[in-house]
Amino acid sequence: MVEFIDIGDVSAAEIDRLRGVYGPLAESVRQLIDATIRTEVDADTVAAIREQIDGATAALRSRQIDGPFGVRFTTGGERLPWGNPVIGLRNPIAPPLTIEHGDDGTVYADFELGAAYEGPPGHVHGGISALILDHILGEVAANSINPRFTGTITLRYLRPTRLGRLHAEAMTTRSEGIKSYATGYLADDEGVTVEAEGVFIEPKWARG
Repeated sequence: MVEFIDIGDVSAAEIDRLRGVYGPLAESVRQLIDATIRTEVDADTVAAIREQIDGATAALRSRQIDGPFGVRFTTGGERLPWGNPVIGLRNPIAPPLTIEHGDDGTVYADFELGAAYEGPPGHVHGGISALILDHILGEVAANSINPRFTGTITLRYLRPTRLGRLHAEAMTTRSEGIKSYATGYLADDEGVTVEAEGVFIEPKWARG
């Protein structure tokens, strides 16, 4: 069973404060990852920076939770999936995506992928494309009450996806009991690069 952690009656103001603390930290580390990949500084500079990073890591570890972050929610119903590798506010490996909901029932996101997500030179790793599409199809397939998790997902890679500004979009095609069927795509500035379709299933523990 997937564990969702109730953090109690936390106010919207406190959630905003926490966003203001940890979101910029993740963005700073995100920039550090990009700089680490692309830097050409000399060995002495690298050694000095490593010492600084190790010190910062030790400071952050001086007070931390055990295990994964999980999905936390407030008594008011706000979900905080901040450790998620696609949308996580606190996860530096997340782009992160901001999921938008269209009036026509679609969900979509506009975002940017840089050097940390490269597979073929200058292009997005195919596994990253799959990660993003799995998430965005799952977002549209889930309902407002219970989650639905990936049962199967099929991807068709039409051509390599360029690094840079990208758009992902998904819609539900039909629902049958505990199953939802969704389709979607990933696109760069030249058009669609990857198409996806999947079946998403409400887990046994979430069924009323």
